[in-house]
Amino acid sequence: MTPTRALDGIVVLDLSQVYNGPYCTALLAQLGAEIVKIEPFGGEPVRWRTVGEQQTAAFDLLNGGKKSLRLDLKNPRGTELFLRLVARADVVVENFTPGALDRLGLSYEVLAQTNERIILASGRGYGASSPRARQRAMDLTIQAVSGVMATTGRPDQPPTKAGPAVADFFGGTHLMGAIAAALYQRTITGRGQHVEVAMQEAVIPSLTSSIAGYLDSGGTCPERTGNRHGGLAVCPYNVYPAADGWVAILCMADRQWRALCLLMDRQDLADDPELASPPARVAQMDHIDDLVAAWTAGLARDHLVARLEEAEVPCAPVLGLSDVMTGPLVAADGMIRPVTDPNGRRTHVLGSPLRLGASAPVSPAPAPALGADTEELLGRKLGLSADDVRKLRDENVV
Repeated sequence: MTPTRALDGIVVLDLSQVYNGPYCTALLAQLGAEIVKIEPFGGEPVRWRTVGEQQTAAFDLLNGGKKSLRLDLKNPRGTELFLRLVARADVVVENFTPGALDRLGLSYEVLAQTNERIILASGRGYGASSPRARQRAMDLTIQAVSGVMATTGRPDQPPTKAGPAVADFFGGTHLMGAIAAALYQRTITGRGQHVEVAMQEAVIPSLTSSIAGYLDSGGTCPERTGNRHGGLAVCPYNVYPAADGWVAILCMADRQWRALCLLMDRQDLADDPELASPPARVAQMDHIDDLVAAWTAGLARDHLVARLEEAEVPCAPVLGLSDVMTGPLVAADGMIRPVTDPNGRRTHVLGSPLRLGASAPVSPAPAPALGADTEELLGRKLGLSADDVRKLRDENVV
């Protein structure tokens, strides 16, 4: 008997592209949902954007295990086929520019007329009440207007983009949560609904330390604090040099500070009443950072981490991407999973951070080639014959 998964039997029509929506549907796929990725004839932008005819690693990572249907939604016959699929689906996910779905004649009202249980999930840049609600948005622009760039980098340097695409992925994660809530509510009401998540709104909670620093200081706390705590409320809290690398160290609790002092052979610092509380240490942040850095610089990174961990001082080595890609996160059941596609090409797909004890994990599978499942999907879901699909291909519908 096949183990049940949390979303077994749920069918998702995935119109989304780039990172925001595809990560949302990747999470749904890891919980057992069937994801039908519907793309235009040229494929979604991330498929080809850097390496010509070869599928990009970014596309592979986000679309493992999904099925691909090529469909021209601007063709009336394509719209008809899509609505027939909607009648047999549970969720439609899209992150088009605002109004694009309406222009295709596929608004939520139209979808709900076809299937009252359908859930339309829209990834947006800005909230519906925002003055920028109708504007195009990408991760970079959301970072710019939400405070992420203003709080990233050092005080004496320009605002800086965060390395990860935080707005895209926070938005996608929240969108997945909204879908899960709507699926649950549907079990009570019997009806679907339209859910929306704005990237700008989803990323704001991650700025809690910086916002709190602004509020607690009456607006005088620096926006950009480098590797220090966003609200300058914790010390030590920084990245410190080792003899052969870098180590992140922080002391949230007084006992952690005392443990660090003992490791540094500085009992005098542990006993100093002027350093006995978090606010007191924050007041001497530069001095403490200099002391810690002078100690860490003389020790090998891994030896330093081992000593800190043994003393229960929060820390971690600063790893490069080469370290991550050759480390334990890359494994058949890891967050980065090696796979081989039907053509023998080795690539990677993302795993899931969602671990449910009663929902069996999904085996890693490669991302599909464009339109690879068109005939199988239209035959199984809509009862179309091979000849029917061939005619649709001849008419440039699929």
